[in-house]
Amino acid sequence: MDIEFGIRNVARTVNFSMDAKAEEVAAHISQALSAGGPIDLVDDKGRHIIVPKDALGYAVIGSDTTHPVGFGALGGATD
Repeated sequence: MDIEFGIRNVARTVNFSMDAKAEEVAAHISQALSAGGPIDLVDDKGRHIIVPKDALGYAVIGSDTTHPVGFGALGGATD
């Protein structure tokens, strides 16, 4: 699942992927914000993403469902 953090006063977003469920990630973020500590998540490559509570502008948590990837017909061919 893809995660996006918007950091206050920074134009670029922090994007990473995790193997956890959306509900687990949302609960972890909410718990960290309630406790007043930093948000500490581990991405699917084993890297820690640590964001101080006051720096987080927003978080976008992707869906748990996987979407098929492929090519399909995009319309009728004209000759």
